[in-house]
Amino acid sequence: MVAVTRVLEGRPRDLGGFSVRRVLPAGGLQTVGPFIFFDHMGPAVFAPGAGVDVRPHPHIGLATVTYLFAGEFMHRDSLGSAQLIRPGDVNWMVAGRGIVHSERTPPQARQAPGGAPPHSSVETMTGVGWRVSSPSSWRSITEPGGQGPHCDASPPPPVTEA
Repeated sequence: MVAVTRVLEGRPRDLGGFSVRRVLPAGGLQTVGPFIFFDHMGPAVFAPGAGVDVRPHPHIGLATVTYLFAGEFMHRDSLGSAQLIRPGDVNWMVAGRGIVHSERTPPQARQAPGGAPPHSSVETMTGVGWRVSSPSSWRSITEPGGQGPHCDASPPPPVTEA
């Protein structure tokens, strides 16, 4: 059994029109296993016309993982990938030797009250984001992997005993 040795408190960080609570890195603790960053997003409520505007920024040698509980983002990157991320989706981006990406609230969601997607009654944006250190073999890839697996929200597969 492993004992809890430390509780990490998130620190506010502005990411472009909204704030996240960054849990990793923390003072005296840069990583946990392969996890370099861990951000808790929201809950955030947006006025009509407003939303998330994480401007284009680079990543090298890591993968980003985004999971939303509420709201939606449009992920775009320098390879031309565009992926709408909705609640329950899991979105990966593999940076390789370098990629630039942005995440923004899509135009149709900005027009709904609270920034809610038209198909949702949720009026907030809530989610988590990880930055995961890539294996060294991935870091030497000449071209970034770009938009990695995107798993639409669906019930998890049943767990069966072996």
